Amino acid sequence: MNFEGKTVGYALTGSHCTLEEVMEQVSRFVQLGAKVIPIASPSVMTTDTRFGTSLHWQKQLKELTGNDIISSIVDAEPLGPKNMLDIIVIAPCTGNTTSKLANAMTDSPVLMAAKGMLRNHKPVVIAISTNDGLGLNAANIAKLLAAKNFYFVPFGQDNPTGKPNSLVADMSLIPEACYAALQGKQIQPMLVQRVQG
Repeated sequence: MNFEGKTVGYALTGSHCTLEEVMEQVSRFVQLGAKVIPIASPSVMTTDTRFGTSLHWQKQLKELTGNDIISSIVDAEPLGPKNMLDIIVIAPCTGNTTSKLANAMTDSPVLMAAKGMLRNHKPVVIAISTNDGLGLNAANIAKLLAAKNFYFVPFGQDNPTGKPNSLVADMSLIPEACYAALQGKQIQPMLVQRVQG
């Protein structure tokens, strides 16, 4: 698996409990030869949680990628017209972002970047992390599964007993899912059993 010559948009939204896990995948893309452009939602840029401060995550993203973070709609807008990315992965992709993607809403830099990719008929890879994936958001996930140019990182229930509606992607498969998507393929199996931590 080689990403030499590819520019990957790596977009993060506010599932703060998975940020540490996805940073490992940002690093993997760089190791695999990709140029990585980080894109972050307002939640990632402004919210401090028990999982880390916003400044901690911003610093880590910049250090790993060597690039500034796109954190406004204005800065994300040129990605489409200038055709700057080969692929975008939204990891983690919250239920809120999933819902907005499925309903063509564009009110954040992450959503604007995804819109630019769809404009150019390029892959948008989703690594979901949502407590209502088998609840109200199930309809939105289904819409995206059936939509052109959307691909999913394999996902499953992360806590079927305690949170039966919750779905989380296997973040370790993000580069593999993106590699398949660049070839127009959905990585399989898409539904996986997650190991509870």
